[in-house]
Amino acid sequence: MNKDKNDLVIQADTIQTYQALQELGDHYISVDNYTQAQLCYEKAASLDPDAASPYIGLGTIAFHNNKLYDAEIAFRVACRLDTSCSKAHAGLAMISQKKGDYEIAFKMYLKCLELDTDNLTALLGLFQASCQMGSFEKVIHYLQVYLDMHKDDSSVMFSLAALYVKEGQFKQSKEMLLKILELDPQNQDAANLLEEVERDLSQTKNTKVKIQ
Repeated sequence: MNKDKNDLVIQADTIQTYQALQELGDHYISVDNYTQAQLCYEKAASLDPDAASPYIGLGTIAFHNNKLYDAEIAFRVACRLDTSCSKAHAGLAMISQKKGDYEIAFKMYLKCLELDTDNLTALLGLFQASCQMGSFEKVIHYLQVYLDMHKDDSSVMFSLAALYVKEGQFKQSKEMLLKILELDPQNQDAANLLEEVERDLSQTKNTKVKIQ
């Protein structure tokens, strides 16, 4: 009984140490101290070899240092350890995007959003990839889903308004831009796009009148 109890205490201490190292690594990344972050993630990975999170951290560090090969290996290990890890798929998508493989990046971002519709990194990456490919239907859907949960995110609202313009949905774009300006009257980008949209709406209306 004493041996079992001691094993449980050691296991609990290991879990606490792993979590502490993981959190410390995340902190170091947030302040761009990648050297210390890497040490924390490597130690965390040695304590729990089956956890995906340390490899997400290591992949993120490698990506920031433009070591794409190392980043890809780390993210693939994370995917193998946890097939439902949205961050691992987002990391692989970012690597493909950086390489200019926009179709692969697009598919990987979609996979990530299927696992986590709240992943803003994947959402904005999908938007960028869709602009490169000229394919907007799916990204519009995920932007709308995200805004259902984050109604006041003006950056996502602006991205959606821009895509509405590309799809010729000027009325929807105008409604979105008016919401942005209601939240932030000084948003010059939204004001400029709204001016273009209103001009397009006016031209569309005049065309209809002439046809009639």
